[in-house]
This record gives sequence, C-alpha cells and structure tokens, in this order.
Amino acid sequence: MAGRRAAQARLSAWFTAQGWKPSPFQREVWRRYLAGESGLLHTPTGSGKTLAAFGGPLLEALAAGPPLTGEDVAGIVDAAAAGAATPDHGVAGAIVPARESALPPARTAGGGKGSRQPSARQPPKRRPQLQVLWITPLRALATDTLRALRVATQAVGLDWQLGLRTGDASARDKRLARAGRLDLMVITPESLSLLLSYPDTAPLLASLRCVVVDEWHELLGNKRGVLLQLALARLRALNPALRTWGLSATLGNLDEARAVLLPHAPDAALVAGVRPRGFELDTLLPAAGERFAWAGHLGLAQLPRVLDTLMAERTSLLFANTRSQAELWHRALASVWPEAPETLALHHGSLDPTLRAAAEQGLRDGSIRCVVATSSLDLGVDFPAVDQVLQIGSPKGIARLLQRAGRARHRPGESGRVVCVPTHALELVEYAAAREAVSRGAIEARPPPRLSLDVLAQHCVTLALGGGFDADALYDEVRTTHAFAGLSPTMWAAVIDFIVQGGRALSNYPDFRRVVRGDDGVYRVEDRRIALRHRLSIGTIASDGAVVVRFLRGGTLGSVEESFVGRLRRGDRFHFAGRLLELVRLEDMTAYVRNAAGAGDGTVPRWLGGKMPLSSELGREVERAFAGGVVAPELDAIAGLLQLQGRLSALPGPDRLLVEWIRARGGRYLFVYPFAGRQVHEGLAALLALRWGRMAPDSFAFSVNDYGFVLSAARAESVDEAQLRTLFDPVALEDDLRESLNLGELARRQFREIARVAGLLPPSLPGRAPRSLRQLQASSGLLFDVLQRFDPGHVLLEQAEREVFSAQLEVRRLRETLDDCAQRDIVLRTPKSFTPLSFPLWAEAVRGRLSTEDWRTRVQRAATQLERRHGG
Repeated sequence: MAGRRAAQARLSAWFTAQGWKPSPFQREVWRRYLAGESGLLHTPTGSGKTLAAFGGPLLEALAAGPPLTGEDVAGIVDAAAAGAATPDHGVAGAIVPARESALPPARTAGGGKGSRQPSARQPPKRRPQLQVLWITPLRALATDTLRALRVATQAVGLDWQLGLRTGDASARDKRLARAGRLDLMVITPESLSLLLSYPDTAPLLASLRCVVVDEWHELLGNKRGVLLQLALARLRALNPALRTWGLSATLGNLDEARAVLLPHAPDAALVAGVRPRGFELDTLLPAAGERFAWAGHLGLAQLPRVLDTLMAERTSLLFANTRSQAELWHRALASVWPEAPETLALHHGSLDPTLRAAAEQGLRDGSIRCVVATSSLDLGVDFPAVDQVLQIGSPKGIARLLQRAGRARHRPGESGRVVCVPTHALELVEYAAAREAVSRGAIEARPPPRLSLDVLAQHCVTLALGGGFDADALYDEVRTTHAFAGLSPTMWAAVIDFIVQGGRALSNYPDFRRVVRGDDGVYRVEDRRIALRHRLSIGTIASDGAVVVRFLRGGTLGSVEESFVGRLRRGDRFHFAGRLLELVRLEDMTAYVRNAAGAGDGTVPRWLGGKMPLSSELGREVERAFAGGVVAPELDAIAGLLQLQGRLSALPGPDRLLVEWIRARGGRYLFVYPFAGRQVHEGLAALLALRWGRMAPDSFAFSVNDYGFVLSAARAESVDEAQLRTLFDPVALEDDLRESLNLGELARRQFREIARVAGLLPPSLPGRAPRSLRQLQASSGLLFDVLQRFDPGHVLLEQAEREVFSAQLEVRRLRETLDDCAQRDIVLRTPKSFTPLSFPLWAEAVRGRLSTEDWRTRVQRAATQLERRHGG
C-alpha cells in the first residue's frame, strides 16, 4: 500500500506542476476503465482526450498489485485529483507540454532524449509486456501521440517501454514490436493487421489490457474502419476481458459510432467531454464596389489580402481542399514571400514523409511562419504555436471546418480562429451557412460500410497466415462485428471459396489458390511467395498509379499520379513539393528530376478524386441562407448579387425547388438546384436525362456542381411543372439508374479497387519494377470480363455493383433528395440570361467542350458581359 500511495502522490505532483486539474469527464473515463468497462469518449480537440484515455491504464499500472475493489478505484481517482490545487486555465484537463523542471525524477526503459540517468543501484530490469495498443489513423498523429504519452509515463516514473509500429517506424521499433518488448504500442490499422499475420504474435496480443482507438470518426465511415472492426474482433477473441475506448471529436451519429466500435457491449459508456471551445470565423470580404468573380476555383486574386493576413500573426496554417490547389498557393506565396524561404512550407499526402515531418517540426518549434496544407494536417496533431488557420474556398462540411479551426491556438484558455478566403462570390454564402450551423451544433454523420467482402477476404488470408483458422469459429467471430452482422452462410461460403481457389472461374489458376484447408480442418497459407505478397498488400488504401518523384542525384520528393507524368516529355517543367522541377527521364514508375534553372512557368500535378462534395447538412444551411434565414456580414457583402438573382429569377429555399429554363448562347438549358452535393447531382442529372428522353426523344449533356445540375437539350423548346413532377418521381429509381448509366463500366472501375483489396491484383515483389496503372487496369479488366462470362454470380462482382450504388451514386441520399424534391413547391423561372446561380454551372459545362480558346478566357469574357449587362 505504501508503494501505491507513493505512486498516487507522484501523479498528483505532476498534475500540480502542470497547473491544471482533471476534468469530470476524464475522471469518469478513469473510473469506468478501472472498473473494467469500455466506451466512447466524445469531446473537442484540445480538451484532454489523450490523458482521459491513457489515465486509466496509467493509474492501473501505478497501482499494480492485488485486484482493485470499487473502493480502490474511487480512492485512486480521487487521490489523483486531490493534488491539483491550481486553476485549470480555462481548458479542463488539456495536455500542455511539460516543463522539464516540473517533471519528477523518472526512469525509462529506453533511455534516450529526455530520460533520466539511472542511479548507481538499479533494481532487476523488468521485461516489458504489451498492455496498451493505441490505434491511430495517421502516421503523423502517431508520432505526436507517442511524444505525449512518453511525457506522461516519464513524469510519473512509470518504467514502461513505448514504441511505434507504423510505416514510418524505425527498424528498432519494428523489432521491439515483433518481439513483444513494448508495454505500449502506437499503431495504425494496417500495421495491426500485419501483426496478426504472424503466428507468434497471438500470445503477445492476448496479454493486452486496453485498446484505444484515436480519431474514431476518421475510420468509422470507410473500409479502413471495417478492417479495424475485424482486427478488434480477433483481439477480443484472444482476450474477452479486453477493454476498448474510442476517442472522437467531431461526429453526428454518436450512438451508431459506439455500436460499430463496441458491438459486443451495446450499453457501453458514451462519455461527453467539455463543450466545444469557441472559435472565431472571419472572412476576407471584397471591398465596397470591388468586382468579385461569379465562378472560380483557386482564389489567387486574393493573394495580397492573404499575405497581409499571414504577416499579421506569428504562425499560420493555410488549408486548401486539394493537393493541386495547395501546390499553386504555395507557389504563389513563395513568389511574394517577404521573409526567408525556409519559413514557408508545404504539406500534403503525396509528399515524402521526411518533408512532411520537417514541416510539422517547424510548426511545433515556431521556426516556420506558414504551412500550406491539405487534409493531411486536419487531424489532432497539436501545434500550440499556430496562431490562426486560413481556409481557401469552401470547407464543404461543418465537421471539416471545426477540425481545421481546432488547429489554431491549441493552447489552454484560448479560442481557435479561422479566416475564410473565398475563391468566388457564392462561397460567401457557404461561410455564413457554416457559421450558423456551428452555432446550432449541427454536424455531419458518417455512415459505416456493411458487407465489404473484399476486406473480409483479406482478413481471412491474414489469419490463415497468422496460425490458421477454423471456418465455423471465424464465421461466428466476424458476425460479432457491425460490418458483418448480416453475413449469410452463403456469402461466407463464397468468401472461403474465393480465398481457396479464386472462385469457380479461376480455380484452374495456381496464383489464386492462396489458402489450403489442412487435414485438421484448419485453413492456412503454405506458399511463402503468397505470404510475402499478401503482407505487402495489407490495407484498404489504394493509390492511383503513383509515380515516385526522385532527384537524379539525391532524395525522394514524393509521388504524383501516372496519368500526369505520362503527358510530360523530357525537359518539361512542373511544380511539385514547392519546387520548379525538370523531368530528366521516366522509368520503372519513377520520375527522375532536377531543379529547373531560373524562374519560369510549369504545370501543376492534378490528383484524381480531389474535389470534395458539399455535405447534405451544409447544403441545407446554404439553402436557408439564400432564403434569408441567416444574418451574416458575408451575405451583406454580396447583397447586390443575391438581389440580382431574385430579380432575374428567384432565390432558392428549403421549402421550394428552384428550376431555371434558359435559352442563351445558342443553347437550351435546364438548371435545377437541390443543394445535395455534386455526387448526388451526377446521378440525378443522368436520371432526369433518361426520363426526359422517354417523354420526348432528345440528346442531352449535363454538368454538375454542389448547388445543382444543368441539362443541355438539343431540341426541347420548353418544360412545364407537370413534366418536372414526372421527372422527380421517386418510383423505379434503381431500375432507371441502371438504364441511364453505363453501370457495367462503373462496376468495372469499382472492381479494380475491390480486386486490389481482396488480393486478386498482388503488388510487385521487392526488387522488381512496380506495375503501372495501365497494367493494373488491363489485369483487372481481364479478370472482370472472365468473371462476368464464366462466374457472373461471383462475390466480388456483386460487391462492385453494390458499391457503385452505395458509394459512387449514393443511392440512399439520391432517394432522399428525390423524395424531398417531390414534396417541395417547384418554382420554374425562364430568365433571359444566365443568373448568378446558373453561370457557374454553365462554366462547368463549357469546360468539357473542345475549343481553340482557353477555358478561363471564355468564362471570363462571358462573366464580364453579364456583369456589364446587369450592372454588377
């Protein structure tokens, strides 16, 4: 008991030295953890999630001894809280960097920077035993989390060995993880699956006491989360007493998130943290009388204002929505940057990890003035030195805006600050809508995928490598997960058949026979080559033909897509990683480059899938703002434009569907504004084109944006409300979609990603040239055709079509949008020219047409003419 009291005193002393006290939600999590419970903690970034989750294991380790009683639990938590005599500075329980002078003497197993020198007389060295697994979705977040956890363990003198097991982990950390010589391991979902593929790790993982899933909202809605669900089910099978805690900051469907993470504990705790800290949202508004673009994507005309804003604060993060936009903004800022070049940095997911790490470190120590970033810095990496966040263009979602705003002033007692930089006039409406949504606490839900059989097949091969599995027992295990609760025996038999022989059509090809059922009934992998390829391909993140960019003499800069590099010739220049580069040669999926001499122009890489759709929640708020339901300075700034929209046509609103029929510039256009986001609008446009063509045979083209879509008709002379009601009828939606879209081609594209995850397209072995995107497309296309012809009921073909409807076309949201449109009043207007709402859609339509004239020139000329006509 004396040792336990000493440990509690040590923890209390650390709290006091930090100058804060535990929050009620932290103490609740500690109590529940020490009582053997699991749960989900939902609290804003910067409020102390890390120590809330780590405090339970920390107190348990400090109180090592006989099993804890209820009185012991209460006593430990209360004793920990008792030492905090000073105020919490406004942010209860927020972790701040520990002052070296405040740390009690501590001994760590690993030594190294920050460790204390051991005394002359040491007790026998304790062998580490894995007790805590900390799962994180990002490598950068893993490094930052490990740093925070080390501060805590060193401060209280806990003799624990901590390490990383991610793609960026050192060879030493990887060896320690495999050998079981870590007490706490910070790991990604993919690396956890890799550990499960080794037979000798089962005893190591069976000793776990706790799993913490950080930033659970980032994994909930995608296949990475499905892979993690399966891994957690395996960990629970190894140790039924395992405690699991999820951490989330921005999420709308909390009950569902808990059910997905903890399907075995439907009544698990859902702990609410502190109220979201305040944040300021400012917008760089146009000056009175200043012309502001009706359409645009980059916003570089705002460069002088952005530079002035950056120079007004010590350190800033400037967020762009795409990697191409980030490269262009970094290039533009570099051309006018008044300080040392090294104080401006770039950060996105295609850059080499060393470049990203350098930018992150510069933000931590304050040596970098500004980092231009994408969503690669969205998540909870703490940068106390950042004074403000700038958002280029619309954030497209409420949760994303909150995440990014939370990166600023990540210090106790301070509010975050985000400065929005519009790229065109109508984005001002989105900023006003986002501010209103945040004030009312609205936030997006993230629906979890179900029955991702490609992920299940990968997991089965992983377990077959990790010592083998019994099919009946594994079926029962995977059905305990949320993702596969509806897995039927027929589906399960098809998955087993697939990993054993590839299915009926591929059974004669040895490469697809990956798993063998032994005489004892256990399924195992026996081929070492298959084992190597599987371990190289574990995970669900698919790259689109990435080409490594490497200096001819020197290091690696990152990667760009093959489709971009394939258009370049030797000597062509392009901007990447904040540099102007010259292509020397392209071989074996590597682009060898050198720094281009002097200054000059160059192209900027484009990455597929870069456009973010507007979320449904923010779309509804935007409609309210257009209808006058929001009061904001942004709307005052474009009052003239909104009045023009109302005068020429009408303003949209939540209770009405605005439709515009316009004959202009030699065309006939039907503009519809459901405000459901570009992905839903793509399906709607194709659907309405089919139905309109049934009513009156015609030829149609369409384009979409986040506000609506436009159908360009070749012969139609008019449209009336009765016809529109027929077009928006929700009946026979899926049948009409099958007819209106080339589902075969969509399924073929989706199949390529499914085939990668399921193991049909294994990666190249080390030492061999990586496969190009063209080779992958050819291989997956051949497999798709073979299966369609000889095994049309193949489990992966069915999944490809299912995912086309659920992921690409978002049929659920599409049906909800159709139902909503059918119930609204239709406001049909016939303006004589394009309106502020229709012009951006027309500009998108023009982009896809061939012309000897540059697109920007054509759009700019059209915009100028409209503004002159209407006095804008």
